[in-house]
Amino acid sequence: MKTWFITGASRGFGLLVAQEALRRGHNVVATARTPKSIAATLDVESDQLLLASLDVTDPVSIQLAVEAAIDRFGRIDVLMNNAGHGIVGAIEEVTDVSARSVFDVNVFGLLNVTRAVLPVMRAQRSGSILNLSSVAGQSAAAGWGVYSATKHAVEAINEALRAEAGPLGIRCTAIEPGPFRTDFLDRSSLLTEGATISDYDDTAGATRRWAEDTNHAQAGDPHKAAKIMIDIADSENAPLRLPLGADCVERIEQKLAVQAAELDKWRAVSTSTAVVHRAE
Repeated sequence: MKTWFITGASRGFGLLVAQEALRRGHNVVATARTPKSIAATLDVESDQLLLASLDVTDPVSIQLAVEAAIDRFGRIDVLMNNAGHGIVGAIEEVTDVSARSVFDVNVFGLLNVTRAVLPVMRAQRSGSILNLSSVAGQSAAAGWGVYSATKHAVEAINEALRAEAGPLGIRCTAIEPGPFRTDFLDRSSLLTEGATISDYDDTAGATRRWAEDTNHAQAGDPHKAAKIMIDIADSENAPLRLPLGADCVERIEQKLAVQAAELDKWRAVSTSTAVVHRAE
């Protein structure tokens, strides 16, 4: 039995992982800004479930939720940084206010929660952190630039944290889903910048239309993904990154091939920058 601490547990992967963890006999601290939204789908009478109010942008609420978890279960074995939302719009279209709001949740919120949980895991000398990234954390596309930037940041945080906390018995994995049939493309999760620029209609505009047309018709089965996430948290050999979905794997492979070709093409230029020591 492990104790899971999940942010954004009211819907999407957070809710599905909470359900699967409880089914497997684990303890679950399911957090959300409004925990009542979780109560309708989880067994609130279960001794293995604790609902906690948590806003990832509010350090006080985070600390209170962590303290409640320790008071109830004595430890936190798995942190799932799931809370987040998306934004669609060309780089020029996305306002400063919108960009900052997404970074506040997806990046700074993740950092806030991680900083609050790490002292618990360090004291235990054990733990697993699942950081919800995205295929967008590996490969940016038109219309997803600001969202991708937040997920690239998550990838960097995850990679550095694994190097820092790994020797202390704490494993870190970035989960990189492609399109899965969750509510991510709903207006409740995905911000769509209101102002548009016609010059971007064939690029970022196409992404807007794709999001509308694809909502709840994505190829990925979120229940299968949730089970894999539980398995990864239980694994002693959890990967640094875990792409989920055949389309995600293909997109990453394409990105790596382009990078390799470009690196090879410009190798001579890239390596020509060393200081030349002239002989006396």
